Amino acid sequence: MKITDVTLTLFAWDDIPPTTYGAHSRFSGSSALGLLRIVTDEGVEGHAFLGSASNSATTDGQGVITHLKPMLMGRNPLHREALVQDLWKKQRACGVRAIGAADVALWDLLGKAVGQPIHRLLGTYRESVPAYASSAVMSSPTEYAEEAVRFKEGGWAAYKIHPPTQWKQDIKVCEAVRRAVGDYTIMLDSTWSYDYPAAVRVGRAVEEMDYYWYEDPLGDQDIYNYVKLKQQLSIPIMATEYPITGLDSYQPWIMLQATDYLRGDVAVKGGITTLVKTAHLAEAFRMNYEVHHGGNSLNNVANLHVIASMKNTTFFEVLLPDAAQKYGLEKDIVVGRDGMVHVPNGPGLGAAIDFALIERKKIAVLS
Repeated sequence: MKITDVTLTLFAWDDIPPTTYGAHSRFSGSSALGLLRIVTDEGVEGHAFLGSASNSATTDGQGVITHLKPMLMGRNPLHREALVQDLWKKQRACGVRAIGAADVALWDLLGKAVGQPIHRLLGTYRESVPAYASSAVMSSPTEYAEEAVRFKEGGWAAYKIHPPTQWKQDIKVCEAVRRAVGDYTIMLDSTWSYDYPAAVRVGRAVEEMDYYWYEDPLGDQDIYNYVKLKQQLSIPIMATEYPITGLDSYQPWIMLQATDYLRGDVAVKGGITTLVKTAHLAEAFRMNYEVHHGGNSLNNVANLHVIASMKNTTFFEVLLPDAAQKYGLEKDIVVGRDGMVHVPNGPGLGAAIDFALIERKKIAVLS
């Protein structure tokens, strides 16, 4: 089997509601996703989505064609590890998101070639995972509290707060949510917003309120202060979602004992391959590897396949609101009344891409 073509179809995503997750992420209106297609001489294709509501595929799309396509053409797609090692050599030229999309498409192609879902190829550990709701930034503690109650009453496993990112106000939000939900699993994701003193103050507050984890309180590469913070607190700290890079970036966090849990997703860490390797690395240290939202619907399916093959993760993240996160599939991932999501069992990713929508909203085809 040989790769005979690589294309990226850019298609419009309109009517995205105004959404904020912190100072680093505010967006609304329109974006563009890219459907990556890797074609072979045996008629088997692999697919992936590139981009998100906040990061248009036009940013990274040309790099797929200019830098990654020449590395793939004429190669055997079943030699995935060799291909991925070569793709990483182009990281400085094309970026990690492009590599992640190519990696996901290669795994999809492999699954279709052998007629198995990706989680079977990785080694299935389970076929359903508890889901948690992950808030956008809202205007008042009351709004957070009311939303958390709705998800608790809907049977979801947990609720995570993206707070306003002002430490005193953030503590008030956390207090309001805890009072409202009682004995229920809740987490805080402060999106790299605090200096060290504020991180300690908020950490001690949510620790006292029995929050499940304390995510990204400090700058994304502030390992020095993360080491100090971890020594001050007993609540599990989770970092490493950023910077946008691959397996090597996790080394200092483990060696310096700067975080309790590791974090990543197929978009910002370079695909399924990095997630699997990192999850196994974390398992060797008895650490959790909690998978972050993937930025688009097909990335979340890819994330779910990885989670289904992992022992050391707890949840599947559903980032709110849906209208800013779900697009391009005929049927998206749905949280059941039992609070669980179920991994697809079709070949490859096993997701039904809405090719008719992509054709209607097509902007351009890069080839």
